[in-house]
Amino acid sequence: MSMNRPAAAALAAALCLLTAACGSSSDNRASDTTTEAAASKTGYPVTLDNCGQKETFEKAPSRVVVMNGASVAEVSTLLALGLGDRIVANQQGYGRSEVPGRAAAIKKLPTGNVKLNDAYDVPREAMLGLRPDLVLSVTTYGFDQKNGFATREQLKQVGAGSYVSPQGCDDDPSKMTVADSYRLLRDMGKIFNVSGRAEKLIAASEKSIAAVSEQVKGEKKPKVMVLFSNMSMGSNDFSSVVAHGIINDILAKAGGANTFEDASKTTFADLSKEKVAATDVDALVVIAYNDPDPAAYAKKLFKEFPQWPAAKNNTYVTLSDSMYLGPSNDLAVQKVAKMLHPDAF
Repeated sequence: MSMNRPAAAALAAALCLLTAACGSSSDNRASDTTTEAAASKTGYPVTLDNCGQKETFEKAPSRVVVMNGASVAEVSTLLALGLGDRIVANQQGYGRSEVPGRAAAIKKLPTGNVKLNDAYDVPREAMLGLRPDLVLSVTTYGFDQKNGFATREQLKQVGAGSYVSPQGCDDDPSKMTVADSYRLLRDMGKIFNVSGRAEKLIAASEKSIAAVSEQVKGEKKPKVMVLFSNMSMGSNDFSSVVAHGIINDILAKAGGANTFEDASKTTFADLSKEKVAATDVDALVVIAYNDPDPAAYAKKLFKEFPQWPAAKNNTYVTLSDSMYLGPSNDLAVQKVAKMLHPDAF
């Protein structure tokens, strides 16, 4: 069953935008620097350098708007930190999650009853009407005036802070790693004065991933194809195949490698059926975005390409939010490693 059209169109639009790498190319690694003032008793004020812009918080935000951007990283991070009650409008959701109860928890969050624009996100007037004190966007796209959004400056004028997630400053997630998920947790921990919670989550994830990587150490690295189920974004049959980004870091930690890493310099490869047929695929990871039956898509591909080792051995796993920026990458590493190296566990 294919996902509904608006959801597919929204994701396709956002993902195509992400592959364009259209921002400035300055290095923004300074974004975790905080002021000495953060050490004061209350934990405030806190200043973050985010995409070269200083954002100061005098107290923990209580009216947060989470923009869509085809992401669930920001809303999942807030929920993982126990901050769901601060959200007045959330536009994110994959419909599925590797974390029990998370998809349902996201669905329950208020949406602010906003009429979304053509990019399936919160337009400027509606945003200002929500009276936020913090707006989260996965990339700078969500604060671009020419896309009809409120700019960071306009938000500042009405007393709202804004935050662009790691690697979002350049609108280029192709360099993203699991460390960026930790940075997002850390930054939210600082903004909301729950750094202890953030560090606990990071430590648990690091420990889990290290244990898995140790189990699969020295094993042969199978070639993995990662793609979204039932989605076409480009001119070819296979235009939602992941080539770069956090997924490659997850595969490496799980003892695998991306079979299409050389097929594109950007996050996604746009591949012909012939190219896919001629490539050895040892294992398949299908990412579901609002698709209730991603396993059916995996089986359809195996029927279409019976020559793949993956098809002969029925080697696949379906995942959703844990394969992307967010607080649950350790679950993806576990699940992928167990698929690739079942005898190691």
